[in-house]
Amino acid sequence: MTATAAQAATTTTPVSSTATVKAAAAKVKPTMTTRVSVRTIAYGAKTKVTAKVVNPRTGKAAKGTVRLQGYVNGKWVLLAKRTVPSNGTVGFTVAPKSTMWVRTLFIGTGYTQVSHQAKIYVKGNSGAKVLAEAKKHTGALYKFAAAGPTRFDCSGFTQYVYKKAAGKNLPHKADGQQKAGKAVSKSNKRVGDLIVFRSGSHGYHVGIYAGGGYMYDSPHTGARVGKHKMYGSNYVVRRLVA
Repeated sequence: MTATAAQAATTTTPVSSTATVKAAAAKVKPTMTTRVSVRTIAYGAKTKVTAKVVNPRTGKAAKGTVRLQGYVNGKWVLLAKRTVPSNGTVGFTVAPKSTMWVRTLFIGTGYTQVSHQAKIYVKGNSGAKVLAEAKKHTGALYKFAAAGPTRFDCSGFTQYVYKKAAGKNLPHKADGQQKAGKAVSKSNKRVGDLIVFRSGSHGYHVGIYAGGGYMYDSPHTGARVGKHKMYGSNYVVRRLVA
């Protein structure tokens, strides 16, 4: 082999400095830590997911965005997105309705995507679930003998909500509903309990306790489902859910 040939065989092909920088940058993975403030929460409560993203070359915040995703119905879906601030820490507040996996995903120019995941456990609070279902129907017009999903009379409303939220079967009669579940003293009533108003011992109206002396109910002809002040003292409390 001639000197010229040997030189050619050992010579490295020149690469532009720009291409070199991009290639090197593409291999850099930011240091990413993810923390869930409280992993086990009650239904309706909130927890915070915090992600910190640092550029290992500079020790400063990596430039880009962090996406919070939740695993829902067999796939990851976007819950929220934030731009990484100067301190590198991104916070998200979440209130999952059921136990679920979450993860944070960093996407930045010149960086490889990095994700971490954690499971948030949601304690069953059936009373809160019942109340949440009741709230969904706020504004629905009263209609005698109707049991949903768009119109209700009083017992049709409670019948529909308890079935939908807790799988409980109630008769379509206020008087019959006062025999459902178990009796609870007025002083121990809590959100999600069934309230049955009586004339003597006959139940004539029902609602779902919402706390603070209020209930969700479908009151009467011309009225709509909503959160209303409880009235009178002749009522019984029945607990259908834990």
